[in-house]
Amino acid sequence: MGARERFRQLLAQAPADAEAIEFDLRWTTWGTIQSIARALDEILLARGLGPGARVGLIMENRPEHVAVIIALLATDRIVVSFSSLQPPARLAADIVRGNVGVLVGSPAQLAGEGVRAAADPALVLELTADDVVAAGPVDKTEPRPADFAPGVAVEMLTSGTTGPPKRVLLRELQVDTALATSAPEPPGDRLFRSGVAIVVTPMVHIGGFWGAVASLYAGRRIALFAKFQLDSWVAAVERHRPAAAGIVPAAIRTVLTARVPAEKLASLKVITSGTTFCPTDLIDAMLERYGIRVLPTYGATEFAGAIAFWTAAMHEKYWPTKAGSAGRPVPGVELRVTGPDGAALPAGQQGVLEARGAQSPAGTQAWQRTSDLASIDSDGFLWIHGRVDDAIIRGGFKVHPETVKSALERHPAVHEAAVAPLPDDRLGFVPVAAVELEPGAEVDGEELRRFCRDVLLPYEVPAHVVVLDALPRTPSYKVSRIDLLELIEARLRRAA
Repeated sequence: MGARERFRQLLAQAPADAEAIEFDLRWTTWGTIQSIARALDEILLARGLGPGARVGLIMENRPEHVAVIIALLATDRIVVSFSSLQPPARLAADIVRGNVGVLVGSPAQLAGEGVRAAADPALVLELTADDVVAAGPVDKTEPRPADFAPGVAVEMLTSGTTGPPKRVLLRELQVDTALATSAPEPPGDRLFRSGVAIVVTPMVHIGGFWGAVASLYAGRRIALFAKFQLDSWVAAVERHRPAAAGIVPAAIRTVLTARVPAEKLASLKVITSGTTFCPTDLIDAMLERYGIRVLPTYGATEFAGAIAFWTAAMHEKYWPTKAGSAGRPVPGVELRVTGPDGAALPAGQQGVLEARGAQSPAGTQAWQRTSDLASIDSDGFLWIHGRVDDAIIRGGFKVHPETVKSALERHPAVHEAAVAPLPDDRLGFVPVAAVELEPGAEVDGEELRRFCRDVLLPYEVPAHVVVLDALPRTPSYKVSRIDLLELIEARLRRAA
């Protein structure tokens, strides 16, 4: 059953008093979701925006925002996501670029400076906990070609770690395939399954979006959080006792650093981890301390989620010899690695990763090139070695940020490091780095540069290393290289 049909079924048949989404320890029922869906549909039809219409949503991890997503998918419309985590000026600019005919957001989101003006001439809808209302008159207008995108289900932003986020079109086939692979609907005539899924990743990112949408599609209730907070997350695990959960590597590290008592996490058998590479030491530590297997996944917004993964059975059998791998392709996805001439490379050789299958934006037959350098071993396991476009060219020498990052993180005082390219008049670019320190550790940038000279080639040593209280992050918890560079440049200007 496709996503649209499944959510139509739930909106039509779910009992009004059935629990759907827990938020702030209160349950939103399917009756509330159905009410929001009806109100939204009436407004959009009055505006002349039926199936295929693009509707902008300033997305936030709240039950009413999930209700809008479900309503749009069920009525054959398109969810156009905007990030509520952006400063108002960036959000306004994104809304202008999005060019939607309708914009939905909470009163607080819409009150941001310049946000409503950016939406003009779109119809603005204010979203509350149990209703959606038009901020002005709803007049039927002559539809614009830009107001419709047949065959598309979601327009979503990428994470924007290395540059401005791009808008990606996820077609219905991609969405249906990803859901069928990761979250099949309940068997037989059942509407629901037992259990509660805990969602802490922002829904504006593909991981958080799937955490909410796929769980409801599969018939599970969800416990939704605005963001990851250790105590609240642990309490939810104790309360709902899930066997599986999904959190990012930074959150896994927080659990380990806090030394959460094992009995509080006793129900968990596996944790899935995506958005960025999960260090093997975190995975091994979770298994040793809690008996929880951390299962890395590899994917991208363009592929509607994961295209390679670990299962618990694979992890038990292969992790000792395949630690650090991104796993094997998900069912229905083919992966290959190609060289500079585009030809497929043998097992073990490093090149550019390509994928094909129903989750690919290129369709089921064409190979879709990614931005990642990878290899695939003789057992079919995928290894990611960095990004094709990540290299910093320093006076003609190529520096891979991951190499510098790994070197810095070998220092016992460094909790996490990140590297960015700084423009240089003589060399073109030079690598610069920022680090978060382990609790109680003390070290300065020059000492870290001296440490790097012992483990890196001379041209790989970062020109500057700064110590930050916290690395800047995107909504998906990846380090934002744009914001990182701004912070480093500001620190260097103050020091000059």
